[in-house]
Amino acid sequence: MDKAFKALASTARRRILNHLAGGPMTVSEIAAKFDMAMPSISKHLSVLHGAGLVHQQKRGQHIIYSIAAAHLANSLYSFLTPFCPEARKISAERKMTRRRSKGDAT
Repeated sequence: MDKAFKALASTARRRILNHLAGGPMTVSEIAAKFDMAMPSISKHLSVLHGAGLVHQQKRGQHIIYSIAAAHLANSLYSFLTPFCPEARKISAERKMTRRRSKGDAT
C-alpha cells in the first residue's frame, strides 16, 4: 500500500491516472497530453505499474496502459477502513468468517 500512496503523491502521476480513467492509452498518447519528455512519462508509468495502479499490455510495437481500478480501490479501502465505522464492521465480519473457515478445515 505504501507504493500506491507514494505513486499517488505525484501530481503528474495522478494526471496520468485521470487520463487513463478514460480508457487504455499508449505512452505516445499519454505523452501528447503533457509538456514533458517521453523518458519522464515512461518513468512515471513505471512507478505507477510498480505500485500496481496500472496494467501494461504489449501490442505489436506499442505498450498499452490501462488503470488497475480493482487494486487502486482495494488499497484505498484498506487505508480508509480504520476511519470508517461501517468498513470496520465489515472487516471484523470478514475476519470472523475466515477464522470459522479455518476452524472447520482443521
